Amino acid sequence: MTNIETTYAGLKLKNPIIVASSGLTDSAAKNQKMEKAGAGAIVLKSLFEEQILRETASMTKNYSGMDGCDYLETYVRQHQLANYIKLIADTKKVCTIPVIASISCYDDAGWTEFAQQIEQAGADAIEVNMMALQTATDYAYGSFEKRHIDVLTQLKKVVGLPIIMKLGSNLTCPPALIHQLFAHGAAAVVLFNRLYQPDIDIDTMTQTSGMVFSQQADLSTTLRWLGITSAQVPQLDMAASGGIHEPQDVVKAILAGATAVEICSAIYLQGESFIDQCTEFLTEWLESKGIPTIAEAKGRLNQKNVSDNSTFERAQFMRYYSSHEQ
Repeated sequence: MTNIETTYAGLKLKNPIIVASSGLTDSAAKNQKMEKAGAGAIVLKSLFEEQILRETASMTKNYSGMDGCDYLETYVRQHQLANYIKLIADTKKVCTIPVIASISCYDDAGWTEFAQQIEQAGADAIEVNMMALQTATDYAYGSFEKRHIDVLTQLKKVVGLPIIMKLGSNLTCPPALIHQLFAHGAAAVVLFNRLYQPDIDIDTMTQTSGMVFSQQADLSTTLRWLGITSAQVPQLDMAASGGIHEPQDVVKAILAGATAVEICSAIYLQGESFIDQCTEFLTEWLESKGIPTIAEAKGRLNQKNVSDNSTFERAQFMRYYSSHEQ
């Protein structure tokens, strides 16, 4: 009998569909709705270090150096954290599926105490987003990757929760970093985080926001690195994120090496019924192939298990386009 349960970051999921951190998961009522729609887990909307710093700076900019400034900064931070802790606690009251907290940070300072509060509030895991572009001309190669390790190491010292690292696609060598994250105790990684997309309005000559939602074409990058990294670091659970817009995409991610998928844009665009479509399709596909579990499908088409590794590498580029010459 086909079983679509999976294990991700040490958590047992009834299916591999995880609702990604977003406005879809910013309240207990919404999270309960996602569970009823069939989600296997949810990642709460992220608490952004940048957001806290910006709000603090805005409130204290006219009072720099004055008595009480430090108190105000502490108050702003604690207020934000208290609201987030309440979100965790309220969600745990109405949801039975794993609830994963999410923090977006730049460094390892200041998050350890908050991580302890997350654990006490009942979160089942913590997902850490290292959202940052490296743009300085004096950037030291490897320092951004090291920051991932530093944050993970500090969090591991103070909490027993599984730590999931959500990575950006702007890395020189994802397998090298992922191998180090595994060695330092990461429970899973997510490939990949979606950065803010800029655009330019040529009429008003202003910078504007680009496309908010992912596109199905984005899945190609995820599949490539899932296929390569799951073969090189098979001990670590991986989730696909970005570009999953059809139920078939869930199967593709699993074949490339994912044990779970994080979905956001497709639910915004198609509604929460998309979750059930994915689980139904996955079940039917496994049955049609005679594969009883996700674990037995995982990684069947990763770099280790395909006969031609060039499908993941640049050599395939020449072969593909040569067949399309006119």
